[in-house]
Amino acid sequence: MSAVRSHHYSVAEADLEEFLARRTSLIATVRKTHPGLMAALLIRLDDGTYNDIWRWETAQQMGAALAAIGTFPEAPLTMALTKDATAQNGRIVDEGES
Repeated sequence: MSAVRSHHYSVAEADLEEFLARRTSLIATVRKTHPGLMAALLIRLDDGTYNDIWRWETAQQMGAALAAIGTFPEAPLTMALTKDATAQNGRIVDEGES
């Protein structure tokens, strides 16, 4: 069953371009070192904050990557540009496909 890591945060408009570059680098490093990352979706909400949804093939793959997050220098560099960050883990139980 697929698993997701959902982040919610804000990014200053002046930092957005740098944030996106750092996020792209982080995603590439995670994919290179930890298989199973299926998608990383960044959604700008109407209030100007962001939801960042990372979908993994399995909860075990997600857990392994999260356990190694301290080994990715891009992680703190990326998150340093965010404010009021929260994160939650979950499992996909229905995709609404017909």
